[in-house]
Amino acid sequence: MAGTCAAAMLVVVMVAPELNPEVLLGTLGPLVSAMATWVVVARAVAVPERVTGVMVTGLAVKMVFFGVYVAGMLKGAGLRPVPFVLSFAASFIALHAMEAGFLRRLFAEMQRSSVSE
Repeated sequence: MAGTCAAAMLVVVMVAPELNPEVLLGTLGPLVSAMATWVVVARAVAVPERVTGVMVTGLAVKMVFFGVYVAGMLKGAGLRPVPFVLSFAASFIALHAMEAGFLRRLFAEMQRSSVSE
């Protein structure tokens, strides 16, 4: 996930450097969120019964985090709204799609290991 974001940022810096602060900060929030979720869920897998509860709690935390983050970036940091929102939305969708694929693979591995035991 971090590598994909870094590659996307390099492309933005080379193609449209004037969008750099908005695109960087628009990508950073979803990246931090997706990576934190992945770490927390990967640790919760040790007790499979906890995974759903951890994911629901994570959703609530993300809702608050993203509301504060977007408001803070647009009002507090004074970023240009269009490039920030576009990069935020694109990275949010892409990173959470990647996270869903990782979770699907993790849950498939969990199911295979529980069947083989």
